[in-house]
Amino acid sequence: MKKEISKTEAKENIEKFFYDIKNKKPKEIKKMKRLGMRYNIQLKDKRKLFCKNCYSPFQGKEKIRIKKETKSITCESCGHVSRWKVK
Repeated sequence: MKKEISKTEAKENIEKFFYDIKNKKPKEIKKMKRLGMRYNIQLKDKRKLFCKNCYSPFQGKEKIRIKKETKSITCESCGHVSRWKVK
């Protein structure tokens, strides 16, 4: 039987995990995202640290473009383009 954790413990685990995301595998990132969804914890700016298609972390070598009010990042591993509004 799996051990249940509280929402605050889940939030602390997510914070610790995303502190050093560069050395993480896509499978681990997917688990943390699911943990956040299970306990209704918003990732906010942390969701911009990985590709939403293949869950691989952005290394900084990706193509980054800023045009008008949109920032576009092309994933190095799968080629998916993530776009966010820039304030």
